[in-house]
Amino acid sequence: MIGIMKDVAVRNTNMAIKWRLRQMMAERRITNRALAEKMGKHPNSITYLRRTDTMPRLDAELLESLCAALDCDISDLLVRVPDHDAA
Repeated sequence: MIGIMKDVAVRNTNMAIKWRLRQMMAERRITNRALAEKMGKHPNSITYLRRTDTMPRLDAELLESLCAALDCDISDLLVRVPDHDAA
């Protein structure tokens, strides 16, 4: 287990947090396998994280590891959007 639980969108009444790992990986032209190797994780873990648009439940260590491997900021992976656009 890498600190990931069931996919959950973090919501309030008008906003949601959109998970942008898929877009960041595409921009960086990095595969699941390459990202997994950089992070020392199994490729299936990256596949799980990449498949969702809603923010998965994860810990700070994993988020930091993703940012370091992708050379990005947390704000590149997490974007606050109006709730009707989050789905």
